[in-house]
Amino acid sequence: MDNKNEFKPYIPADKVVPEFTVTSIVIGILLAIVFGAANAYLGLIVGMTISASIPAAVISMGIIRVILRKDSILENNIVQTIGSAGESVAAGAIFTLPALFIWAEEGKMDAPSLLTIFFVALFGGILGVCFMVPLRQALIVEEHGTLPFPEGTACAEVLLAGEEGGAKAGTVFAGLGIAAVYKFVADGLGVFKSEIGYAFESYAGSQIGIQVLPALAGVGFICGPKISSYMLAGGTLSWFVLMPAIALFGGDATIFPGTDSISNLLATSGPSALWSNYIKYIGAGAVAAGGMISLIKSFPLIIRTFRQAMGSMSKNHARTNLKRTEQDLPMPALLVVILAIVIAIWLIPAFPVNPIGSLIVVVFGFFFATVSSRMVGLIGSSNNPVSGMAIATLIIATLLLKATGTDGTTGMIGAIAIGGIICIIAAIAGDTSQDLKTGFIVGATPKKQQIGEMVGVIVSAAAIGGVLYLLNEAWSYGSERLPAAQATMMKMLVEGIMNAELPWGLIFIGVFIAIVVEIIKVPVMPFAVGMYLPFSLSAGIMAGGIVRFILEKVKGSDEEKKARTDKGVLFTSGLIAGEGIMGIVLAVLAVLEINTVVGVTLPQIFSLIIFILLLAGLFWLCMRNTKTQK
Repeated sequence: MDNKNEFKPYIPADKVVPEFTVTSIVIGILLAIVFGAANAYLGLIVGMTISASIPAAVISMGIIRVILRKDSILENNIVQTIGSAGESVAAGAIFTLPALFIWAEEGKMDAPSLLTIFFVALFGGILGVCFMVPLRQALIVEEHGTLPFPEGTACAEVLLAGEEGGAKAGTVFAGLGIAAVYKFVADGLGVFKSEIGYAFESYAGSQIGIQVLPALAGVGFICGPKISSYMLAGGTLSWFVLMPAIALFGGDATIFPGTDSISNLLATSGPSALWSNYIKYIGAGAVAAGGMISLIKSFPLIIRTFRQAMGSMSKNHARTNLKRTEQDLPMPALLVVILAIVIAIWLIPAFPVNPIGSLIVVVFGFFFATVSSRMVGLIGSSNNPVSGMAIATLIIATLLLKATGTDGTTGMIGAIAIGGIICIIAAIAGDTSQDLKTGFIVGATPKKQQIGEMVGVIVSAAAIGGVLYLLNEAWSYGSERLPAAQATMMKMLVEGIMNAELPWGLIFIGVFIAIVVEIIKVPVMPFAVGMYLPFSLSAGIMAGGIVRFILEKVKGSDEEKKARTDKGVLFTSGLIAGEGIMGIVLAVLAVLEINTVVGVTLPQIFSLIIFILLLAGLFWLCMRNTKTQK
């Protein structure tokens, strides 16, 4: 509790300023719909979504401060809270629900109704918020100095920079502008590649690479070198140990779930084919095991938090004495909402479960909400492997449904619907924790943020069905234009379990790797996430971590070192914001079929040089801050 006593938010607890206003609600709702649609498209194309909190905050500042001439940091915070919910609902939905559309195309079922999609998104989103509320004290307040929450911290820096103006705002918006131009030139115009790689022919199955994107460098700088190195270690194990081993011992054999021989996979698609066919299952097993290990280790903290929350029920009069910045939604109301959703899941035909099964869905949802909230505290929402959690859920849900006699098409639909709920729970819980971290720093009222998050969920749940139908009508899921990689894998996973063809061996390899990592006292989650994600992504994050490592090693007083780091966090916050906004702009241009590619792409070495110049600029900026303070 020391951190709570020491930390002073930007807006003091005893000061009341405009926060949950009509302006903030309306702008937030509009951004939730826009970010949800743009990120749904982006995620279906590239398999990743962009955290919308910072772009929402920046756009909000532009509208509220510049256009409306209002001065309210807490209104801006509510806008980003509501707006970011759209991205999280989209992230959870696109990793699972397109499988239902693919089955409809194959003639196995009718396409899911808009009402079914709405219920899946609504239940998952509301539960995600409800589960995060009692965890706020433990994860946000008590671990303020331990869990960095990169996007939440970066978003707070953006809001504070916009409020204070001057040099801080200039640093943030310099990063924002540089990253936006960088992203547009790389992925919009296609002048240079945003991902480079080299496969070693003499060491078959391995491939080194890096995603030279500003946001990854920003996340790495904010997370720091330790967490970044754990992720890189996991990626190194996958891409330089496991994949070469598969190539060496697999040879001309065809190993499930691959449909071609190992040698042909390497010859036609390169090492990435081994990652997509095998390593993702191993990584999913490691992430699932790492999540459960993290959950077990944090159980005492969770129990203590719930005990505090439940104790407040019998002391309702004491709640009036809480400071504004300590007020959460009341536990009795949350429990009523959770119970209502348990009953609804049982009664609605789209979820073929009995009351016990409905309760199990909610229990697993709470587990993964806890894991997700802690995970985004470590590595950020953009790199939260929600699909990995969904894989673990689908395995359990499909096995339970099959064991209780609910198999065939009904069982497969039920598994995807349940997996969709859990996936959205994990995504929203992670987003809510980032938003509450931002609110904690700027001095927001948690209760109002939690209500804002629910508003964003309801609006996004109503909109996501139309977006999914629109995209399917335009290009069809599973096509080259709209690959929907995670949903396609989920579909194969469910069919594999129902037909007794799941690659359990790969999953258990990941489980036991996670156990070994825990035994040698390496943090499991960042390591497991590194195994699951492409090596190039972890390498991009590590680049930012290296800059911070060098910065911390340069001689100077404690004040000088802090000044360097603070300046770097501000600039990298701008990098994350700039790339996020430009990513959304590019997604909208893609939906409108506006082609911006110039047709001339520089060799890979230029991508690396440009990225190194960006990192050098970050280092120079941080050091320049020290010199000006002497």
